[in-house]
Amino acid sequence: MFIFLRYLIKRYPNGSQRALEILPGLTSWTFILFPIWGSIFWPIGVAYFIIAFNVYWLYRSASLAWAGVMSYYRIKAWEKYDWMGDVFGFADWKEVKHVIVLPTFKEPGEILQRTLEALKKQTIGPKQIIPIIGFEERAGAEINSEREKLLKEKFKDTFASLFFTYHPANLEGEVVGKSSNASWVGKEFRKELNKHRDWNIDKLTISSVDCDVALHPNHLAALTYSFLDDPNRYKKIWQGAIVFYNNIERIPWPMRVFNRMSSVIYMAQLSRPDRLINFSTYTLSLRLMNEIDYWDTDVIPEDYRIFFKTYFATKGEVEVEPLFISVSADAAEANGFWSTYTNTYEQVKRWAWGASDDAYIIKRYILDDEAPFWDKTIRVFKVMEDHFMWPVHWFIITVGANMPPLLNPTFSRTVIGKTLPQVSSAILTMSLISLMAMILIDLKTRPKVTNLPVWRKILAPFEFILLPVVGFFFSALPGLDAHTRLMMGRYMEYRVTTKKV
Repeated sequence: MFIFLRYLIKRYPNGSQRALEILPGLTSWTFILFPIWGSIFWPIGVAYFIIAFNVYWLYRSASLAWAGVMSYYRIKAWEKYDWMGDVFGFADWKEVKHVIVLPTFKEPGEILQRTLEALKKQTIGPKQIIPIIGFEERAGAEINSEREKLLKEKFKDTFASLFFTYHPANLEGEVVGKSSNASWVGKEFRKELNKHRDWNIDKLTISSVDCDVALHPNHLAALTYSFLDDPNRYKKIWQGAIVFYNNIERIPWPMRVFNRMSSVIYMAQLSRPDRLINFSTYTLSLRLMNEIDYWDTDVIPEDYRIFFKTYFATKGEVEVEPLFISVSADAAEANGFWSTYTNTYEQVKRWAWGASDDAYIIKRYILDDEAPFWDKTIRVFKVMEDHFMWPVHWFIITVGANMPPLLNPTFSRTVIGKTLPQVSSAILTMSLISLMAMILIDLKTRPKVTNLPVWRKILAPFEFILLPVVGFFFSALPGLDAHTRLMMGRYMEYRVTTKKV
């Protein structure tokens, strides 16, 4: 089978690429429409499918809640721990430098200033840090010049070094976005590295950091310890807990609910090594990044791509190591309700566009004969499961059980037809226990806002009654949008999320 598939991929590179791009959308639409046409032609099959899917969802929600609880306590412990006390135990700790890649388009200088302020407050000390601000030439010389001047005035002598790069517009073969900009930054720094004899590539890490992120003061100290203490440091990617709490209380209710739930999910993922893949803000050794020649320039989503690029380049030896420390980012925000809604929708659609990487991942999986078979199979399967089923969950859980009795009156008079909605509801009701656990984690984790009105504090736990609506508009719909665009060959362009000071 693999020999035949390899032949097809090599013989028809363009055709196999399009076929694999169609696969996510074809799969999601098939599952979504199955309860409709299946209720007419095969209602008993649909009924058992709905029950099985609900049991699967109960297991997923329970395991996610348990992982969330574990992550919550670990994060609290890690953020209080004296990591520098352990770092001092390594004689060569001062040789470790952290390159922070900050790709930016037109984000306000104040946003970048806040990010650098957080780096300045790192317990390891700013002299171990090398921030690189990756400007885009297409943003305009005036806005770039103003931001560079502001940051130089504030942080000129703060860090080990502070660099600014300018990514040229319209380079051949490039897709506009974070990945191509980050790649330019990395390769420009590689040239700069040759001028600094005291910077050892084996003792440098490189982090992809969104420009609105504020790292916890202990983040780089914990990273330094993990880097120095791990003999396999050159085959690791470190991932913190992404939480969208910087501006959580400013955004409207539905978008706030979405970002609160997303934050808990990303925290929980740290305790799920079987599903942990780097996302948004992450770190790897500069040596490993140099070996794979940095980020790809022809893609929009770069995080999953960089994992599988390093995974197959190292014959399946790369793993993601959790850092149980919060990485606080901005939730998508704009002026007014509808602008914020649009911003959030477009951001989630861009995340769901990660399915465009599936063709690359599947092709590498089939063509590879060096990574351990079962390890790569399980990893690829779990990614396919998450990507392919992204738009499906909401439809099956919310309306699936009502389709067979509604569309097939004859089936509705059978025992299973009558009881299907009740059985489905009973299974999903049990998952509410997991939801309550996740709500509690969010309430205990969110930064406390002193000037928040009392009524907002009282209503905070009840905001989650909007989850069914939020799930449709900020998960199912943008996910289906991205899958359908990919299936039809209507490729997305990178849309920068607006940042509000």
